[in-house]
Amino acid sequence: MQVHQILRSKSDDGVVTITPGSTLAEATETLSARRIGALVVSPDGKRVSGILSERDIVREMGKRGASCMSDKVDAVMTKAIIGCHRDDNAEAVLQKMTDGRFRHMPVMENDEMVGLISIGDVVKARLAELAMEKDALEGMIKGF
Repeated sequence: MQVHQILRSKSDDGVVTITPGSTLAEATETLSARRIGALVVSPDGKRVSGILSERDIVREMGKRGASCMSDKVDAVMTKAIIGCHRDDNAEAVLQKMTDGRFRHMPVMENDEMVGLISIGDVVKARLAELAMEKDALEGMIKGF
């Protein structure tokens, strides 16, 4: 299965972004309201400056307490972003996420973000693919 197939299976709510100058308090409100685990930090909704996850915020709060909530997202976000392309294979993307120990990956095309996939999206797609393979093999064995 390829990334473009995973994107098609997702709801078309778009990618939730936040601007670099926003505060952690604003980011936390957005994460909570949207019930999501990460925000793409972007000045224009297309270029990726970083990703801010719940884990990033919790780590900072663990170090400094609630006073960090007035900090800008730029100071806490993950800046070294690994992206993928629409035609990448789901297994390769899952391997990148596992090796890098991250859960969200922007889908890029010509240096612009066209989507965002999570490790949950990739696992769900892979499980569906495995179920189809299982059914096909059972059908061949049973002579269907």
